[in-house]
Amino acid sequence: MRRKTRAKSKRRIAFVTGSRAEFGLMRRTLAAIQAHPILHLQIIATGMHLDWTLGNTIAGIGKIDATVPWDGESRAVATGSAIAGLAKTFRKLKTDVVLTVGDRVEAFAAATAAHLLDIPVAHIHGGDRAQGQADDSLRHAITKLAHIHFPATSKSDARIRRMGEDKWRIHRVGSPGIENIHDDAAQTPGLQQRKYALLVLHPVDADEQIEFRRARMILSATKSVANRIIIIYPNNDPGSRGIIRCWEKFAVGDQFIVHKNISREMFLGLLRDASVLIGNSSSGIIEAASFGTPVVDIGPRQFGRERAADVLHVEYDERQIRRALFSATQSRHRAHNPYAGKKTASQIADILAKVFIDNRLLRKVIAY
Repeated sequence: MRRKTRAKSKRRIAFVTGSRAEFGLMRRTLAAIQAHPILHLQIIATGMHLDWTLGNTIAGIGKIDATVPWDGESRAVATGSAIAGLAKTFRKLKTDVVLTVGDRVEAFAAATAAHLLDIPVAHIHGGDRAQGQADDSLRHAITKLAHIHFPATSKSDARIRRMGEDKWRIHRVGSPGIENIHDDAAQTPGLQQRKYALLVLHPVDADEQIEFRRARMILSATKSVANRIIIIYPNNDPGSRGIIRCWEKFAVGDQFIVHKNISREMFLGLLRDASVLIGNSSSGIIEAASFGTPVVDIGPRQFGRERAADVLHVEYDERQIRRALFSATQSRHRAHNPYAGKKTASQIADILAKVFIDNRLLRKVIAY
């Protein structure tokens, strides 16, 4: 049986981050953990943060306690290696609780290593769904490995309960990325509000040629509607090199501004002031509604997730995309954001500080 927090030491909370998006989403929560009187924050970087070709994302993290290599001939090999590396790192750092978010393979590797070491796993954004995607299964696998759940919405809360998780383990707090989002958004000098489209496209297919063709088609459709296009590089999922090649070859000239990496604050500012967000980023599902920014969501990557009324979903079809872009840019209104919560960061920090770590927490059974 693991002991409760030692009287003279702080409880060590290790957050494993594998991408700029999930780290940006968690910044306020991590700050709340760091500021808590009985918690000590540990940051472990892996995944996309270690790939310099995708921008120097690791520089935006700040103090890092450890890095774990993410390499291999496939995601399966890289994940297996990372599980071993994370297990050694948790032991070295004497981690008390591992904190993960979302559905990425890095979060799955962290949850697997911690669970097998009898270290409690806290999972944020469990219970969401994105139908048909490989990462959707990873999210639900993390839920079954996790001991503490922080779902963002009531529907996600209900799904976790139907998976057989105890009610007392589940704490619906909202999405960490929504809290104080207006305060976090930076100004965007040199750009006219509502006069540019923001394009963020991630791969859903490992075939780089397929992703190259999709990116080119989406770029063509966007050019027909927007006079200025700001593009953010994709994550490091398989197929991303095809998208990058398209941006390098065709997103050239005064009409385009291309960023390999960008700060959370600047991204939120761009999202707030854009006439439309186009692509398949989760920011179109979670953050955009808080600004009232219209979204054209393309393809299956976010299909099935709860979304605000101003998100238009289309397939990889240029005519559909053109029509959706035209419709999205004609009207703008503040929609209800289903991911919004209250004092999300402080709630998560307080729960992590107060939870009793014993066999009841660690020895899970199906609740029905």
